Amino acid sequence: MQTIDTYDFRGKKALIRVDFNVPLNEKLEITDDTRMRAAIPTIKKVLAGGGSVILMSHLGRPKNGPEDKFSLKHIQKHLEELTGVPVKFAEDCVGEVAEKAAADLKPGEILLLENLRFHKEEEKGDEEFARQLSKLGDVWINDAFGTAHRAHASTAVIAKFFPNDKLFGYVMKGELDSVDKVMKNPERPFTAIMGGSKVSSKIDIIMNLLGKVDNLILGGGMTFTFKKALGGHIGASICEDDKLDLAREIMQKAKEAGVNLVLSDQAVIADSFSNDANTKLANPMDIPDGWEGLDIGPETREKFAKVIENSKTILWNGPVGVFEMPKFAEGTKAIAEAIVKATEKGAFSLIGGGDSVAAINQFGLADKVSYVSTGGGALLEYIEGKKLPGIEAIREE
Repeated sequence: MQTIDTYDFRGKKALIRVDFNVPLNEKLEITDDTRMRAAIPTIKKVLAGGGSVILMSHLGRPKNGPEDKFSLKHIQKHLEELTGVPVKFAEDCVGEVAEKAAADLKPGEILLLENLRFHKEEEKGDEEFARQLSKLGDVWINDAFGTAHRAHASTAVIAKFFPNDKLFGYVMKGELDSVDKVMKNPERPFTAIMGGSKVSSKIDIIMNLLGKVDNLILGGGMTFTFKKALGGHIGASICEDDKLDLAREIMQKAKEAGVNLVLSDQAVIADSFSNDANTKLANPMDIPDGWEGLDIGPETREKFAKVIENSKTILWNGPVGVFEMPKFAEGTKAIAEAIVKATEKGAFSLIGGGDSVAAINQFGLADKVSYVSTGGGALLEYIEGKKLPGIEAIREE
């Protein structure tokens, strides 16, 4: 399989699927350009190799065709600043306007196409729409890991029109290398930290991890479903009463697999869901009525940190407390700091999933771990063991 490092881009037009779905404020200014910055190495590689670049992306969720607030023209100027190259803009992504702009493109130049989702055919995975997009370039590069779990026209279907000229960009390569290092070839001990409020949303991941990890730390709101399943009194804490049997099954499977399942044994509890609430420490098996667990206590922080710091491979998905409120952020911060310490000692650490990424950024520690995934839903599906259309489209010969 050809790679972005071995491909000869001289005189070629590279049609790159990027993920420029960046947040914009009311003035249509970019508030976080992480995804755009991530794509720059791929763009620069093509230009340095003597090719030209045609960028296609979606932005937001337009309902019925073009909407000005979802136009990619709003990011054109910032893209010029990031690349140091003038960026041309096509007011459509298919048809005459796009085809002429692409035909006129010279080596070293960049063309940004209008929002793919202004056409319903994109999300439907329409083959004719994919064919029209494919006419614009000589080689297709998928560099949008965040959409790799979608079988859309530009992320998967288009591959059939580039049988010998389809590549992963550096974002995709980095994501896949990192996840494969964790899931397929982990150095041991391998510890996964799963947080968040619901066990139901993490069940497939947990089940897939049970055959792979040495330690599984479970934190966050899902803790209380497990504590109730063990016969605990959890007060007003969040709990999925219809998942108690599932919690028991997970605990049993962990035991059978020889996995060290680590649960909280000290919670910070509060008398209301508020940063101004009264708080105290409690055993999560014995929380008074009217009180709810919103973070892990100091003893549990120490217990979790000890396991993490002795690990060689670490996967973190989901906070262990309501970290958005300063009063209940200490547990999640302790997890992040323990991961940093383990990384400094040579462990490989992968942080993925929206809230964990938000947390590691909030604590200013993102550059002190091995890899922070941009993937969100795509990463979680990959960890679950599912095949992602955007990846399979390139890996299939």
